[in-house]
Amino acid sequence: MKKERYLSAREAAEELKISLSTLYAYVSRGLIRSEATGEKKRTRRYRAEDVRRLKERAEQRRDPGKVVEGALSWGTPVMESGITLISDGKLYYRGRDALALVGESTIEEVAALVWTGDPDGAWWLFAPDSSAFSPRFESVRESVAGLAPFEAFQVLLPLAAVEDLAAYDLRPAAVARTGARILRLMAAIAAGEEVAGVGVAETLQRGWASEDPEIAVLFGSALILCADHELNVSAFTARCVSSSEATPYAVVTAGLSALQGVKHGGHTELVEAFLREAETSGSARKTIADRLKRGESVPGFGHPLYPGGDPRGSELLRLVASACPQNPAVALSAAVAEEALDLIGERPRVDFGLVTLARALELPPGGAKALFALGRTVGWIGHAIEQYGSDSLIRPRARYVGEQPSG
Repeated sequence: MKKERYLSAREAAEELKISLSTLYAYVSRGLIRSEATGEKKRTRRYRAEDVRRLKERAEQRRDPGKVVEGALSWGTPVMESGITLISDGKLYYRGRDALALVGESTIEEVAALVWTGDPDGAWWLFAPDSSAFSPRFESVRESVAGLAPFEAFQVLLPLAAVEDLAAYDLRPAAVARTGARILRLMAAIAAGEEVAGVGVAETLQRGWASEDPEIAVLFGSALILCADHELNVSAFTARCVSSSEATPYAVVTAGLSALQGVKHGGHTELVEAFLREAETSGSARKTIADRLKRGESVPGFGHPLYPGGDPRGSELLRLVASACPQNPAVALSAAVAEEALDLIGERPRVDFGLVTLARALELPPGGAKALFALGRTVGWIGHAIEQYGSDSLIRPRARYVGEQPSG
């Protein structure tokens, strides 16, 4: 299926292997949406998303096994979730537009929305507690102070899990409370200090941009935009681990392992290297052209689920530009985005926006990936709560293609 949002009548019919008259019948029955192109009164274009769904249904009827196999890579939905919807180029958390939430909610409120369905419960979930870590934990925490935040997460969360016995309570409300403790701890690890009585975004601001309190809003916005993204590889990993009834700490640790890869959250490191190339060369267009000539990709652009552009990327770039209008890093990213649209017809992803934020604010090395991990922890805990509630183990079967037994 093409990436275009719309198809011509002939393209749609060929994709579905049907006649034009059948296509028109589908439209009249509301199975495929169409609209006039404006070029001619009778010329219409057809929604590629609707055509894709019809095609998937037909394939499922013909060969259910093949559809399940293809579902593992941007294919047919295989698992139910009430957390995130991606539709018509927009992102929704429990039915609420994620971009609208950025302007009106804190990350704690979005976490409460994702975990419980009620953003007003944030005050209870994130209420300060009197728990303290052991001298052993604090000693290890001091010893990893030189690591990038993401690596520090991977070292310290398993150790924190040993000391948080309440994490073994897998009832929904208890898991949400554990999720709040994990999120606060990760923010403190990233910021290099724990600040009592302030929110997650404020903790990051005090550790990373102490002279500018207003930057806390920007951090909170980035976290909200990263909170969840349906059944990506780290979310699916989180669901698999939680299906075994491992604790939320184990779920988040597993999610971090998946997020680390360069085809997921680790993609931010490729974007960082790419922007350094553009900065060194002094020409965004030449940098992109050189990559194309070498047969290399352009990191941070184009997303299969957003043919018209990743709304998280564009919103994050807008927010960073508003907060840092004269910043050279912002100007460079804007130039790169303009040339990428001209040369490859793709728009920035959330990874590109995160790296632009990190460069503009001069965050510590790995800051972009740490922000991604902090935000996505909200989604991992949400998926864990759903999976715990299903009381089922995720255990697919493999189709054996190896050597057959002899004798």
